[in-house]
Amino acid sequence: MPPLNDLLIFAAAAFIMNLSPGPSNFYVMARTIAQGIPAGLAAVAGLAAGSLLHVFAAVLGLSVLFSYSPIAYTILKIVGASYLIYLGLKYLGVRIFPGDTERQGQTKQNKISRLGLKRIFTESIFIEASNPKTALFYLALLPQFVVTEAGPAAPQFLLLGLIVTLSAIPCDLFVTLFADKTAQLIKTNRRVRDNLEKLSGSILVTLGAYVLLSESD
Repeated sequence: MPPLNDLLIFAAAAFIMNLSPGPSNFYVMARTIAQGIPAGLAAVAGLAAGSLLHVFAAVLGLSVLFSYSPIAYTILKIVGASYLIYLGLKYLGVRIFPGDTERQGQTKQNKISRLGLKRIFTESIFIEASNPKTALFYLALLPQFVVTEAGPAAPQFLLLGLIVTLSAIPCDLFVTLFADKTAQLIKTNRRVRDNLEKLSGSILVTLGAYVLLSESD
């Protein structure tokens, strides 16, 4: 297993990034406001299940790459680190490409229709599992914290992926339990959104830069 200090740093980074405004917690917020806490909890459970699908897919793919193609794995780490920096700069509001004006916290405020809890759970799984950005995020982040000397790669990938998934649950539960106040705070207070996005962006850029520098040694 990776060193405890690395796991604590990884867990803290994952928690802060999961807490920052994004499609998942905005979906939980919308469901809670529309139908109450039970609907929000159903959405939290569904998003966690969808995230686990990404975890297992990443573990299978990355483990094979790690074992049979070390050069390709190193290239993936470099590309992944560059992607983390790109995401971090977007959180910080930096335009990388022409027309690249997307903000991580932006969502369309559409009217939410009422659904049964089972339907909300299933819909949440699909939303998270079909999100290509989530898959890219796992592929970019997990390889950066796997330590060759710490043992087999697959258990390390699985542990790191589970940390990301589990750290999202208390963030989404916070949004669920305090949806009204959280919604008002995030939607109307630009300073709060900006501070969360800047913190997440700084973490991503730092992680990516650290990996690129270590790979160049």
